[in-house]
Amino acid sequence: MHPLSALVPFPKRLAPLAATLLCLASASPSLAADDPDAPRGAAVTVLKAAKSCFDNIVEVSGLVIPREETAVRPDRPGLKVAEILADAGDSVTAGQTLARLTLPEGGTAQVQAPVAGLIANSTAVIGAVASGRGEPLFSIIARSEFDLVGLVPTQDLGKLAVNQTARIKIIGAGEVDGKVRRVAPTVEPNSQLGQVFISVTTTRKLLVNSSGRALIKTGQSCGVSVPITAVLYNPAGTVVQVVRRARVETKRVEIGLMSGGQIEIRDGLAEGDIVVARAGALLREGDPVRPVTVSEGN
Repeated sequence: MHPLSALVPFPKRLAPLAATLLCLASASPSLAADDPDAPRGAAVTVLKAAKSCFDNIVEVSGLVIPREETAVRPDRPGLKVAEILADAGDSVTAGQTLARLTLPEGGTAQVQAPVAGLIANSTAVIGAVASGRGEPLFSIIARSEFDLVGLVPTQDLGKLAVNQTARIKIIGAGEVDGKVRRVAPTVEPNSQLGQVFISVTTTRKLLVNSSGRALIKTGQSCGVSVPITAVLYNPAGTVVQVVRRARVETKRVEIGLMSGGQIEIRDGLAEGDIVVARAGALLREGDPVRPVTVSEGN
């Protein structure tokens, strides 16, 4: 006998309600046990592994140096500086007069810029004797051309090639464009680093020996990707957690490039696999879960 049958009999007008309550009370335990849609396990946010493309980037850090410097001296010794018409930091044209010198026998001579460019240094002092063999009166960065010269590991050196484009961030000058001009054919034996020369393209004035960092695109890789948060690193390898038939499965994967919070999965995962968005040690192989897609979770 059901416990409700032991209650005081209901009035006739309440009899239908009593019958309904008795039916629900006897049926509810079996419904909860047999309902396949009843919630089981923890709710986890999931997403589908999707295809994405990643740029293969080589990073080069180094110093900005003149590509070519031209020393300017008088043709003969024994001349004294009488007038200085240009100084360090000035941009000059080919043939421009930089200084006037006094000749021993009287009269003056002119010192002219042999090339157009930027005067990097000047030692000219009025009254000082200028020499054809000593320290130059002026040093000109020919055509105002600079290189970013840096060192890269051996494994990255092989990815570089002449004319690859670069985006360079130089302290004091911001971001400028560049292009790989030369890649060293050898590496330093102790450090296993090789030199790369990147031409700097800008109309801004650059400071010699200022530091810079170049990002060189060497290629592109397209494949399956997931958020970086979906990847777990442990002694057994790199894994992601996927959901199949409402249970957790752990899959070993091979990772590749990273960009914008996403990571390339080169092996171990297929496009469309349901992946736990934020993998963690609290989820174990075979755990029942209730997957909630990112769109539903938002």
